[in-house]
Amino acid sequence: MPQPTLVPPRNSMLMRAYLLFVAALIVPIALSYGVDPVAMLPKILDITVTGTDQIHIFRAMMFLYLGAATFWLIAAFNPAWQRAAVIWAIIFSLSLAVGRAVSFAIDGRASLLLDIYFILEVLGGLLGLAVLAYEDRKTKQ
Repeated sequence: MPQPTLVPPRNSMLMRAYLLFVAALIVPIALSYGVDPVAMLPKILDITVTGTDQIHIFRAMMFLYLGAATFWLIAAFNPAWQRAAVIWAIIFSLSLAVGRAVSFAIDGRASLLLDIYFILEVLGGLLGLAVLAYEDRKTKQ
């Protein structure tokens, strides 16, 4: 029986652009959380960081975000990883948005900056879904 021929994934310029966009968007947010949380967070959010445990949490969040951005940057230039990275970006964005929506419902509105993050997260997730749908339609044609 003949072996199926594996077709290498094709490079998608649209997926690459999306991955570069979401990576560029998340890096400054990550840095604002963790480079100097004691000084930065009281300026941009209504958060006072008072202890080492809080600093550790914000720095861990920063590197979680930077880790995701690193994966998206690498995947942008690796066709075999592009689809998985787009799916991860969608899940990442929409899970943050759902968490904020739950908090809006339970806790009320937060600062304007967090409202903006919510909008960006929803738009980022929806844009990723549109990119996947477009690529799927293009592949089937």
